[in-house]
Parts: sequence; C-alpha cells; structure tokens
Amino acid sequence: MVKEKVEICVYGAEVICASCVNLPSSKETYDWLEAAVSRKFPDQPFDLSYIDIHNPPEDLEKKQFAQRVIEEDLFYPVVVIKGEIVGEGNPKLKRIYEELEKYGYQPKETP
Repeated sequence: MVKEKVEICVYGAEVICASCVNLPSSKETYDWLEAAVSRKFPDQPFDLSYIDIHNPPEDLEKKQFAQRVIEEDLFYPVVVIKGEIVGEGNPKLKRIYEELEKYGYQPKETP
C-alpha cells in the first residue's frame, strides 16, 4: 500500500552532458522512466517532473537543486526522489524501484 504519493524529479537540459555523449537525452530518460515506473507499479499514483536546469520553475527547492546540478557538475539527467539522488547520467531502474518501494509502492508480480 502506497504510504504517500511520490514525486520523481528528472533534472536535465536540452544539450546532452559532455560525459554522457552516447546516452539518451534527459527528455528521453524522462519518457522512458514514466513508462517503466507505470509498468512496474501499475495503478499506483506518482508524479514525474522534468526540470530544465537552465530554466527551472519558480519552486525554490527545485530551483536550488537545478543550480546544484550545474555548480557540482553532476552528470545529468539526475533523478531525485524526496531529496535523494537515485540516478545520475545513466540512471538504473533497480535503484529507482528500490527507493519507491521504501514509500510502500508494490511491484507488479511477474508470472
């Protein structure tokens, strides 16, 4: 049982980070993540937000984290759940799923 609806934030930019040349773009990662999480945790609510690090929303927390991505030269996309970085550059689904399960998300049983 989901304890609380979780927001998954994907921080990135239109330009692929220099260290991530052969990896998907931040937007492609966002789309892939939305499909993967929806399949793994069907009928369980979550929010997925894409934050452009060069044009963040007015939300102070998101704006500050976007600045941190730039200042600390983090590999983007950076995937964040409740303030915890769960993926950077080439995020791993297993790590993201583990974090969601901490909040009561139940994976779909595979036959």
